[in-house]
Amino acid sequence: MLAKVFSSAVIGIDAHLVEVEVDIAFGLPTFTTVGLPEASVKESKERVKAAIVNSGYTFPDDRIIVNLAPADIKKSGTGFDLPMALGILAATRVFPKQGMDSYLILGELSLDGRVKPVPGSLSMAMTAAAVGLKGIIVPFENRQEASVVANIQVLPAKTLSEVVDFFQGRTHLAPEKPRGRILFSKPPVYKEDFAEVKGQAHVKRALKVAAAGGHNLLMIGPPGSGKTMLARRLATILPPLEFKEAIETTRIYSIVGLLNRGEALICHRPFRSPHHTISDAGLIGGGHIPKPGEVSLAHNGVLFLDELPEFKKHVLEVLRQPMEDQQVTISRAMTSLTYPARFQLISACNSCPCGYLDDVRKRCTCTPMQIQNYRSRISGPLMDRIDLHVEVPAVEFRKLVDDQKGETSAAIRDEVTAARELQARRFAKTAVLSNSQMRVRHIEKFCKLRREGIALLETANRQLGLSARAHNRILKVARTIADLEKSADITPPHIAEAIQYRTLDRISL
Repeated sequence: MLAKVFSSAVIGIDAHLVEVEVDIAFGLPTFTTVGLPEASVKESKERVKAAIVNSGYTFPDDRIIVNLAPADIKKSGTGFDLPMALGILAATRVFPKQGMDSYLILGELSLDGRVKPVPGSLSMAMTAAAVGLKGIIVPFENRQEASVVANIQVLPAKTLSEVVDFFQGRTHLAPEKPRGRILFSKPPVYKEDFAEVKGQAHVKRALKVAAAGGHNLLMIGPPGSGKTMLARRLATILPPLEFKEAIETTRIYSIVGLLNRGEALICHRPFRSPHHTISDAGLIGGGHIPKPGEVSLAHNGVLFLDELPEFKKHVLEVLRQPMEDQQVTISRAMTSLTYPARFQLISACNSCPCGYLDDVRKRCTCTPMQIQNYRSRISGPLMDRIDLHVEVPAVEFRKLVDDQKGETSAAIRDEVTAARELQARRFAKTAVLSNSQMRVRHIEKFCKLRREGIALLETANRQLGLSARAHNRILKVARTIADLEKSADITPPHIAEAIQYRTLDRISL
């Protein structure tokens, strides 16, 4: 007696079709799972047996072999419980096999036969649609997430017996309505707003420039000056997610199991702020079965590293490759996985260990050696990849009590979006998405300077001792400032503003 059920295995952020083949033959009662299953899949036999019996069906006292094909792909997770149970019941003729091969089926079984949610259902629904299956049967809690995918029927199920009755023709599983475009049409709601920030006009300007060009930014200032408050509001001024970006981000969160209950699609740009005690595997990704790290969870959004020098040095160094390549490749003995990691790095630190080196209100108690050791924790190559360095002084009392509201996030977001649209048209025939991603050939083409601008940049190079990379980053930032002003040419004021964001190149930080 042989039955076949389609399911899926997630590798990286992609789901691969898996055939769950169940063969039942006469012999000593055994339950064997083959096809490179992980421990969680091998343990499913106990859940499957209990769920079948407690749902009122007879579990066969014969030799059962479950093959998960293709056998060269590792199978992990608990999503194979439901297809295994259905394969056993189909093989014992509890319901006819016809029609079952039109659906991709996934779900974890509890001992009483309830179908529990599993991670990665969005990617699995995309795979089912891509291979031309009629529909996908998912746990009831995963119905909204799977319904984001168009052109496929999503059938939610609460119990094993519901699915059996469906294939017996005794009941009807109501399909979930497609929700992707409907959810995406709703504007994201933010809890923070830039209008709440008192003072710090020059820092707000720097954040606007960073958002408009996708530039990385470092804020330096004493404790309590508002660095974290400002960083948390950057996501509120970034351009809205496109539908393709929302799908990419949601797939990552779905695989890790971080989608909030009832959340089907992430429609706002993510903001991740890991603690400085995080490991390199937590930041980049890793584990026995490689999982996405914080840089991938910040894909299409913001990665905020507060107290930057407090992070372990080797943890910071692993950031350099994803910042350049916008993806992370994690290699293991049996597999190599690539996760997307296109994020904007915003970081903050003090100017010294105590934080009051440049504060006029409090006296710094650090020795020159302590200050040097603190600053040396951030390597030169990492600093070179940060486009804007901004000093954040303590806010004056009169500004704290001022009732005047600043510019709102919505108004800033409109300016940023207009600048990004200019860049989208400029780089339409390239893989570049923003000014921060320009290569040398793009800089030569789109960042041409007039005589006055060249003279100003030459003076800055001579006085500040700028590196070649810093020179190019000044041109990128100047191009963004010009885009904010809808200027086709880069003028001396644009260059002057870009230069003042690189003044920390003069010190070893």
